Amino acid sequence: MWLFCGLGNPGEKYRYTRHNFGFLVVEAFAKKHRLNFKFYKEMESEATFYKDKAIIIKPLTFMNLSGKAVKKWVEKEKIPLESLLVIYDDMDLPLGKIKILPKGGSGGHRGMISVIETLGSSDFPRMRLGIGKPINQSVTDYVLSLFSEEEIEIVHKIIDIASSALDDVLYIGLLKTMTKYNSLKINDEIFKKQPYIR
Repeated sequence: MWLFCGLGNPGEKYRYTRHNFGFLVVEAFAKKHRLNFKFYKEMESEATFYKDKAIIIKPLTFMNLSGKAVKKWVEKEKIPLESLLVIYDDMDLPLGKIKILPKGGSGGHRGMISVIETLGSSDFPRMRLGIGKPINQSVTDYVLSLFSEEEIEIVHKIIDIASSALDDVLYIGLLKTMTKYNSLKINDEIFKKQPYIR
């Protein structure tokens, strides 16, 4: 059993911001498989279940406290850390780039800092979704801003591709999925063929 955790902030105000890339990907995965998220008050999150293969969660604690919900699910379902995949936005990668890793640091991402500190370990897989760096904005304003009109087409494609990568994690394993997606370039055929999920 995998635990897929998309990071983001709850509420319509933040739904389509750069910081909610993780939420958007797990929502697309759920929509593709006709799954509905349910609110779990005691777990401080929304969650849904995909067959006997994965639990998909969205922490509702706001980004800086994401680790609280993650730890609750890890402990409740006895998920080994190597079967926890956290999906989140990353300013160190350009928009259109996906990087899946078996472990690593936080990269300064507040949500990842919370998850790592709460779990007491950084030895869990993660999917980093590039959003690029701000030019004339503070980091906070940038990650809480909407994607620009010029970025939307790429964002839709990445959401679809990343949700497909989640399927691959389940069916071909993490290492093969890393090989398949980490070298992906924005001009590759997969970008042209991948349909939008709306």
